[in-house]
Amino acid sequence: MDIHEYQAKEILSDFGVKVPNGGLAYSPEQAAYRAREMGGNKWIIKAQVHAGGRGKAGGVKVCSNDNEIIVAKYLARAGVASRREIERMIAIGQINLNGKTLDTPAVKVTNKDIILVNGKQIGDAEKVRFWRYYKPTGLITTDRDEKGRDTIYDYFPENMPRVMTVGRLDINSEGLLLLTNDGGLKRKLELPATGWLRKYRVRVNGNPTEEMVAPLRNGIVIDRERFKGMEIRLDRQQGSNAWLTVGLREGKNREIRRAMEYVGLRVNRLIRTSYGPFKLDDLKPGDVEEIKAKTIKDQLGL
Repeated sequence: MDIHEYQAKEILSDFGVKVPNGGLAYSPEQAAYRAREMGGNKWIIKAQVHAGGRGKAGGVKVCSNDNEIIVAKYLARAGVASRREIERMIAIGQINLNGKTLDTPAVKVTNKDIILVNGKQIGDAEKVRFWRYYKPTGLITTDRDEKGRDTIYDYFPENMPRVMTVGRLDINSEGLLLLTNDGGLKRKLELPATGWLRKYRVRVNGNPTEEMVAPLRNGIVIDRERFKGMEIRLDRQQGSNAWLTVGLREGKNREIRRAMEYVGLRVNRLIRTSYGPFKLDDLKPGDVEEIKAKTIKDQLGL
C-alpha cells in the first residue's frame, strides 16, 4: 500500500535511513527494516523505486497485515474529519493512540487499538455509507452556527449517524446534498478534478436571452476570481421570472448567484437537482434516503 512521500521519508528517517532528494532507491536487502513497536503492531517497511528516470521520485510501500489501515483513513471512515484535517490534528497533538500522543500520520491501526480524539474514544471504522438529502431553504449546511441559526443537523432523523456533507448549499438554496460518513471520500468528491457535473434549476427575475448568458458559457472573472464556463439552458419565461437549467463542475461560494448578477439577473430560487450520477428525483424537502451499497460500488468503485 502506497503512502505519501513525506510520510515515507519520515518513517525511514526514524531508522537512520538517509533519503536522497532524487527519490528512494534501495536493494531488497537494504530496504527491509523492522520498525519499532508502535501501538502493539510491528511493521516491516520496504523501500523500492516506483518510478525511474529523470525528475521522477521513488516511493515506499508499507507491508502489514490486511486489517491495518493508515490512521487518517481509519478516523475519516469513523466520521471524525477529512484525512487532511486529521493530519492537522495529529500535528497539534489532538490524537492519542494507546495512551501516547500521536506525533506522525504515518501509523497504521486496527480496531484493537484505542484511539482518543480530544480525549474522546473513537469506535470502529464503519463501512462507507452515502445518503441523498433534500436540503430545504432556511437551513445552514454546518453542524453549528455562531449566530444560532438552524442547521441541517438539527432536523436529521434521530437514528442518523455522524455524517458530513459533500459540498454545501447556502441558506437560501435547496435541493440535493450528498451525505457520507467518510471524510476522505467527501474531500475527493468535492475536488473539481473529480469532474462531476452539478445541475441546478434556477429561477431568475428578468428576461434572459441567449446573448445575455453567452459570457457565462465562456467563463467570466468577478472581483479577480475566475469562474469556468457553465452549461446553461433557457427553459421558459413565467411572467417576470424565467427558469434556467445550469450545470457546473466546480462549486465556488454563491457561484451561480454571483454569475447571474454579473449579467443583470437576480436569482430568487435555486434547486440543485443532481450531483454527478446522483439525482434528487422524487425526494421532498427534508427527506433523507440512504444509497444502496451496490449503487455506491457501481458509481464510486468502493
